[in-house]
Amino acid sequence: MSKKIIRFGVIGCGLMGKEFASAAARWCHLTNVDFEPKIVAVCDANSAATQWFQDNIPSVEAAYTDYKELLANPSVDAVYCAVPHHLHAQIYIDIIESGKHLLGEKPFGIDQEANRLISEAIIKYPNVIVRCSSEFPFYPGALQIFQWVHENKFGKIIEVEAGFWHSSDLDPTKVINWKRRIATNGEYGCMGDLGMHVLHLPMRYGWKPKSVRALLSKIVPERPDGKGNMVPCETWDNAILACDVEMEGQQFPMILSTKRIAPGNANTWFIRITGTDFSAEFTTKNPKQVASLPYKPGGNQAWHVVDAPYKSAYGTITGGIFEFGFSDSILQMWAAFCDELAHGKDTQQPFYCATPEEAAGSHRIFTAALESNRTGQTIPINWRD
Repeated sequence: MSKKIIRFGVIGCGLMGKEFASAAARWCHLTNVDFEPKIVAVCDANSAATQWFQDNIPSVEAAYTDYKELLANPSVDAVYCAVPHHLHAQIYIDIIESGKHLLGEKPFGIDQEANRLISEAIIKYPNVIVRCSSEFPFYPGALQIFQWVHENKFGKIIEVEAGFWHSSDLDPTKVINWKRRIATNGEYGCMGDLGMHVLHLPMRYGWKPKSVRALLSKIVPERPDGKGNMVPCETWDNAILACDVEMEGQQFPMILSTKRIAPGNANTWFIRITGTDFSAEFTTKNPKQVASLPYKPGGNQAWHVVDAPYKSAYGTITGGIFEFGFSDSILQMWAAFCDELAHGKDTQQPFYCATPEEAAGSHRIFTAALESNRTGQTIPINWRD
């Protein structure tokens, strides 16, 4: 099969940049796709960070410390950008204005004003495809729930809960990083770092909260700086957002939670929807299982837990008896983005990556959550602007 080669540059050569490189190297795992990414250029302000790519990715032709040199490279068609939040606005805008397609990391700007500037650039360059990284909805169990929502199986929705929980920051001896500083991570704290994963599916369903009441927690007040000193942790560790959703004649509560300190949860993403006709739940803690509860008036109420086969958005060589994992979800996300680059709206399957509009929606919610925490009030959210 002849394949369209999409030449990528990577700006930010840390953990997630390496994950993309690993996904690209594993592209042969996919079946029946007529497109393929090739990483041809990399950039990081720390030149040592690019060395891993030069040592391990044969397609890399150029390495830079100035991202504008990468953007001037005519061999680059698209860019993956994984940099701290305070750098999003300027770099994302420069990428868009260069005419190169962009997959950027959440939250698409350190705050709502930065996100607004990015959104304005996207409007000015409509031929540039821009998407936000969010891989967890590509798990087969999550895609099954997405399909059930699409089929209106739930009847009247009773409530929704979605979350993304980590536990690594439970260790108070962990050296502070940029995510603990307002100047680099922003006031959102864990919401900006984790929240787009939680909101990807609710935003896709059109579940836009009309109000939010936030409970934000700072659990570890200071951490070592790696130089023998203790320094303050400025950002929120955990956030619980109680939202009120109203749409199509329905009104229901939606609880969104982002936690960096959730004991026993190394990297847990989940969504749970209960309805009058049907309920369902999926969590990456049990990646091979999806739970559902069909109900008819007067009938029994019993959860059914079944093993979800390895049935991904894009076909793979993996047999259905095996277990889907994090690296598989990243590969599927990248396949969805490259599919859009190759085919526009005529993609092989309908579930596309998180959009800039969905990321902008997350900013409305997080900004209202900060105000709610400051005032102790429930804050209305205006979606008309």
